[in-house]
Amino acid sequence: MAGHEAQPSLLQPSLLQGFPDRAAADGPPLAAENPVARVVLESSLPHLDRPFDYSVPAGLGEVAVPGVRVKVKFNGQELNGYIIERRADSDAAAPLSTLHKVVSPVAVLTPAVMELAGTVAARYAGTRSDVLRTAIPPRVAKVEKELLAGELNAGVVDLKPDTGAKAWSSYGNGEPYLQHLGSGGSPKAVLTALQGFGPDGWPALVATAVATVRSSGRGAVVVVPDYRDLERLEVALGNVLPASDVARLTADDGQTPRYRNFLRLLSGAAGVAIGTRSAAYAPVHDLGLVVCWDDGDDLHIEQRAPYAHTREVLLLRAEQENAACLMASHSRSTELQRLVEMQWAVPIEAPRPTVRATAPRVLNTADSFEQERDPLARIARLPGAAWRAAKEGLEVGPVLVQVARAGYAPSLVCETCRELARCNACQGPLAVSSSSAMPACRWCSTPAPQWRCSHCSGTRLRRGAAGVMRTAEELGRAFPGKAVVTSSGEHIKATVPDTPALVVATVGAEPVAPNGYAAALLLDGNSLLRRENLRAGEDTVRRWFNAASLVKPAGQGGLVVITADDTAATGALLRWDAAGFASRELALRKELQLPPAVRVASVTGSRADVVHFAEAFDASAPRGTKLRSAGPAPIQLFSGAQPSAGEADADVRTLYFIPYADAAETTRAMRAVKVASAAKRTSGPVQLRLDGVDIL
Repeated sequence: MAGHEAQPSLLQPSLLQGFPDRAAADGPPLAAENPVARVVLESSLPHLDRPFDYSVPAGLGEVAVPGVRVKVKFNGQELNGYIIERRADSDAAAPLSTLHKVVSPVAVLTPAVMELAGTVAARYAGTRSDVLRTAIPPRVAKVEKELLAGELNAGVVDLKPDTGAKAWSSYGNGEPYLQHLGSGGSPKAVLTALQGFGPDGWPALVATAVATVRSSGRGAVVVVPDYRDLERLEVALGNVLPASDVARLTADDGQTPRYRNFLRLLSGAAGVAIGTRSAAYAPVHDLGLVVCWDDGDDLHIEQRAPYAHTREVLLLRAEQENAACLMASHSRSTELQRLVEMQWAVPIEAPRPTVRATAPRVLNTADSFEQERDPLARIARLPGAAWRAAKEGLEVGPVLVQVARAGYAPSLVCETCRELARCNACQGPLAVSSSSAMPACRWCSTPAPQWRCSHCSGTRLRRGAAGVMRTAEELGRAFPGKAVVTSSGEHIKATVPDTPALVVATVGAEPVAPNGYAAALLLDGNSLLRRENLRAGEDTVRRWFNAASLVKPAGQGGLVVITADDTAATGALLRWDAAGFASRELALRKELQLPPAVRVASVTGSRADVVHFAEAFDASAPRGTKLRSAGPAPIQLFSGAQPSAGEADADVRTLYFIPYADAAETTRAMRAVKVASAAKRTSGPVQLRLDGVDIL
């Protein structure tokens, strides 16, 4: 609400910053009914994250309805905002500023989305404005004219023959889940999908669930990581629903198509929203189902404050609107395993006979049997078993080769001492972009024609790692006459034909073969597992399952060859037991009190600002909370870089490990400290992040 005027002797100027300008007593006539509009401003300043009251002039009384975009005068500036409520009076004790302008008569902010924005902001200690920036796309005036002209009217939902119900019957709890959905229920489930291609692949499973909930008259929201998954999902939905009932929400489509689809959902012309991160907030009428595909993919994390994760947004929305929930993937994250063990969600998994009939055969070149057959397999980039699998697979179809790194030689080392080769100008890592290219810095692009090792004064370089281009070059020589296709970086392919070819792709960029790959070689497993990250093992297993699910069943000759030493991670793929690996990981995290057994908050900024935040938080933290903290410690973005000694202004980070029982009160206290600091300007800003997967 707007600021109220006290006696001049009682005014506190430091507290008046941020209050709207007071309107003159002889302002314009006000609306006859509910002349007060409560407005949420578009401002990322945490101390402005609350509603402000404005008077509604008579000329705007009809169009200034809850949900519309408006412009208001605020502290001498013109700011955008949204009306969230019309009231008969205000709590302010002084005249209110007048609503300046209604930008559009279309109410784009629904009460459900506003409530969700507040819940997400509270969970991540952010502001509602930051959440609404993601939830509501930018305005396109000509699209609104289409809506007002009635060109976005809803059509009749004509369900097509269900082609995926048979696939659901192959999973335990699959048919009961669909029956519960169709009867209007709101079941919560975690689905572990077997295949990533063909008519029984995950797109068909998700499409069937969406069609089932649409048969009950309710809407659905489906969020996927990227455009390739979105294209496949849209095709699958086209088999069970009319195209007019599905609306895509993704920034890749451009502002006009995105806003048109947003308004189609808002008006009820479409009942199913599919898309990437922002689609989680889609204004679907009578929401009955939320779906998240592959929640472990880091593309689900919003890159702007408050850094919300799609999975958590959908879980909050399912609780808020009493909707069904389906979290689906080929593997299982520890967060989803926690929900299963809490019995909040039921697992939907294929029985072992179905797994054996559907999954490919998996072979590990690092086991004792293969080591006896091929003693050099441990050090070879392409062990004998992998070479034979590729040779035999190329006789019948495409062969997938998964590598860890893009580029040609993304890492160079000194040939004498094996230390990482670094740029003499900025200490960045040196790399080679092709076989004939000169070594250059990956950070500053400075060429290094006369490089000298700072450790041993050596002058010769060797490749420390081979990228996708170098791997494709080597495989082209190893299999002359065979086509070699690459998929990485900015040149990612969505599909490849079923003709024999070597498909070399970085992790996460594997194309789909319509009838499955004949074989898959999962290289660089040890490199993926040895990353200095709490989730290195979990993420590597997820990437392996995603690639292996694209291979034909063992009965059709499908073979996956993996090259890694870790018995727990490789054992999960050998047994095709993603749930077992997630259960083991979660048990370890619980023992060590690490996420997701607890929540984690990171406070990042200059040392003085982080210390000030910590002192203020310690003074205001709820009594009885059991928090562990670590830091402040300097942030080293690149492990090889040497930090400068004595830098007082270097960024540091403090971590807080928060039990779930104390999470609500703790995040509320952290948010209050950030608000107070911003309002009083007693210290510089800090970055406050909750549950960031890249923190540990």
